[in-house]
Amino acid sequence: MTVTREQRVAATFVELADTLVDDFDVIDFLQTLALRCTELLAVDAAGIMLADAGGALQVAASSVDEARMVELYELQNDEGPCLDCFRTGAAVVNVADPGRRWPRFHAHATAAGFPSTHALPMQLRGQVIGTLNLFLTTRRALDETAVHLGQALADVATIALIQQRSRHEAEMLAHQLQAALTSRILIEQAKGILAERNGITPDAAFAILRRRARTDQIRLADLAQRVIQDPGRLAFGG
Repeated sequence: MTVTREQRVAATFVELADTLVDDFDVIDFLQTLALRCTELLAVDAAGIMLADAGGALQVAASSVDEARMVELYELQNDEGPCLDCFRTGAAVVNVADPGRRWPRFHAHATAAGFPSTHALPMQLRGQVIGTLNLFLTTRRALDETAVHLGQALADVATIALIQQRSRHEAEMLAHQLQAALTSRILIEQAKGILAERNGITPDAAFAILRRRARTDQIRLADLAQRVIQDPGRLAFGG
């Protein structure tokens, strides 16, 4: 059975949207995006750059190593379509005179076999998280269909990544909250033990715990666990 281009496009969107799985692999996801772009957009190579925690672009995936090297050169020399795209949040495609706009980058990319380079923003509601970069081995323009489809692929990938990031952050927050609650239970138990053994108030017992934890440079919850396990082993002063 022959698979039509429309079917391949539809399958790709489904593939890129399926990130809510426990074993989600962001690198494999980005590599899939790069490869699907070469299949669907009639480009010779594709790559993805994403912003790191400090807001600086980093090469995240490339369909071929030659494209990755061109992207690294662009970052190292702070010049090229991907950087302009990231900074403005606008597509940088079909530039009339790339040699004049990015002289060093264009010369390097051409020497590497990619005289035509284009960049599409990966953004959602004004938040730019990276760029989708397209490379051609001949000096030609991207047609309107390829630009629109490429942007749609970048958009759905961006949504998927932000969705996954939000899920991860939510899970991290849940773990942190659970850890905090568990620690609080331990501390309350240790307070009760100290208060009873020393004939002091729970507040005074907590002050002693805090002072001892700081002196010994350990977490309050860890010290509380020690008190619970062996109340007589630790000597606490008032």
